[in-house]
Amino acid sequence: MERLTAFLLVVLTSGLSPYARAADGTDVVVFEGKKNMTMSAVRIPALLRTKQDTLVAVAEGRNSGRDQSGNVIMGSVSHDEGKSWSKPELIYAQGEDSCNNPCVVQDAKTGTIYLFFQTFPAGKSEFGGLPAGPTATGGNRTLYVASQDDGKTWSKSVDVTMALKPEDAVTTASGPGIGIQIKQGAHAGRLVIPFNSQDAKHNFTNWVAFSDDHGTTWKRGAKVPQKDLQLNEVQVAEIANGELYLNSRRWKGTNFRKVSYSKDGGETWSPAADDDHLPEPTCQGSLLRWSPKVLLFLNPVGKGRANGTLRASTDDGKTWSAERLVFPGPFAYSCMAPLKDGRVGVLYEPNGASVLRFRAVDLPEVK
Repeated sequence: MERLTAFLLVVLTSGLSPYARAADGTDVVVFEGKKNMTMSAVRIPALLRTKQDTLVAVAEGRNSGRDQSGNVIMGSVSHDEGKSWSKPELIYAQGEDSCNNPCVVQDAKTGTIYLFFQTFPAGKSEFGGLPAGPTATGGNRTLYVASQDDGKTWSKSVDVTMALKPEDAVTTASGPGIGIQIKQGAHAGRLVIPFNSQDAKHNFTNWVAFSDDHGTTWKRGAKVPQKDLQLNEVQVAEIANGELYLNSRRWKGTNFRKVSYSKDGGETWSPAADDDHLPEPTCQGSLLRWSPKVLLFLNPVGKGRANGTLRASTDDGKTWSAERLVFPGPFAYSCMAPLKDGRVGVLYEPNGASVLRFRAVDLPEVK
């Protein structure tokens, strides 16, 4: 009875139906190198549930497993809660350049989906001595494309490097994963895309890009104060009163996730701190505001990126009162989206760089 009561609380506060719940689903292949796409490899999942209940999946199609190997941005959609997926289609390519770090968000008022990513010149890499600053020739750049039809078609790219890239940054990276739109408080309606950037000495930090005009223009917030820590791949969620919670992969510091809070919609942040309840093997993690009372976090906790563990917090990420091992064995990058039946859908990397799979999973017992 306690488990049923806890589940009903979650689904009722989230607005999802409690009547179609099922156990963990079986894996469905969404992207697979040399199978349903011409690229030999695929990595970096992003997953979005739209206002029209479409699941939009995005990933990097790669010529090899390397991070910069002539990558393109690929997309697939599902109209049946992830049971089946469209054949992956090309969203964006830039010749021999590499496209990286997909991060998606939808504006609730206009329905427009924004897909952010970064480009690297052909033959160059993240740690290859790229020039710093937004005006540098031959550097890493930040772009987005937009969709007005639930991911069926996408606009021409818009370059927002000048607005977003810090002067000292040799690289920027959105997400990867999802952005958010703030629902309450002084900044309700604000679109937020989390970023990391790297300077010439390979120091990393976090910040967010935000838009208060439904994606027409974008600004950059202040960097997260980090002292002796360094923050890398990152996700953000809205918490109580429209405040924001940031959860980041470690780049420097102990083997725990790094967290920070913002009271002004991402314009400034509290000093970053370790969350010693969230261990990690230096890997991306997935964050999702499940309901007004429940925050979900998913990442690998085993050595060598394994054992994907889903955790739930009912106090805005201060503590994690419930957890469940949902992906035993190899598990790396992931992205989550809510499903109608009260489960959470996960697009994830099961092993290596050959395939991305989708699975619907049950939540841990929320206490």
